[in-house]
Amino acid sequence: MASTTTPAPAGRALRRRQRGAVVLFLSPFFVLFAAVTVAPVVYAGWMSLYRERSSGLGFGGVERTFAGLANYAAVLSDPAFRDSFLHVAAYCLVYIPVMIGVALGLALLVDSAHARAKRFFQLAFFLPHAVPGLIASIIWIYLYTPGLSPVIEWIDAAGGSWNFFSPGHTLSSMVNIAVWQWIGYNMVIFFAALQAVPREVVEAATVDGAGAWRIALGIKVPIIRSSVVMTVLFTCVGAIQLFTEPKLLSDKAQALGNDWSPTMYIVSKAFVDHDYASAAAASLLLAVVAGALSFVVTRMGKRWQES
Repeated sequence: MASTTTPAPAGRALRRRQRGAVVLFLSPFFVLFAAVTVAPVVYAGWMSLYRERSSGLGFGGVERTFAGLANYAAVLSDPAFRDSFLHVAAYCLVYIPVMIGVALGLALLVDSAHARAKRFFQLAFFLPHAVPGLIASIIWIYLYTPGLSPVIEWIDAAGGSWNFFSPGHTLSSMVNIAVWQWIGYNMVIFFAALQAVPREVVEAATVDGAGAWRIALGIKVPIIRSSVVMTVLFTCVGAIQLFTEPKLLSDKAQALGNDWSPTMYIVSKAFVDHDYASAAAASLLLAVVAGALSFVVTRMGKRWQES
């Protein structure tokens, strides 16, 4: 009996030490998460419920008054804020299919049995993602600018005409910048998922007479559906926060304005109009939309995986 009961205290002590080690290693993450994510969200929520106004003739300073949901109502009734979501929706309709389709196509090509120098092409496709987004946008604006861009000179020499900053072409100009920067990143994700596809399944399909297209679209893509859904989700969340490309293009393309996207609207409210309460309300509304979009994409992805 003694031999069966004596290890119990030692086992409890071991479990306590394990729990302590877990808490020790996880606590830095939760502390940083609370400091840089939870606290700013709570502060933004508190700020969005108040409104600042000058007292007297402006000599009495600024007083903060409780506004309730008035800031949210004002933001939702602002046509500029509503139109910014329509702009991003149009951007997503072009950007997401092009991004996912081209990245998946490149991954399938690199994963093909006939492909050579796979490591080289992985690195070559991924290199644009290593360039910071701000620098990439500046480079592309240079390539879009008449009188400076060799691309414009080539188009003119071929007898064509193209204005990257015109109202009809600014959307494609932004999509081009984002696709150039992110296509290699998503291609690497798809390629890594394709490496996990059982080779015996591909070999069996080849023996049965399936061609390269049938193997790629009928076998490989369905197997990596979870990776496709994850990439679509990340792409949607990133697209709804679009800021760098339209902000830099707005200096050349006047049609974009300062509130083309929701994030540009928020920055304009906060740092141009100095209306921090409305900016906080718009930020939280954007977070709600991003959360709802993530939920919809996840649900649709689950249905696709189960089908």
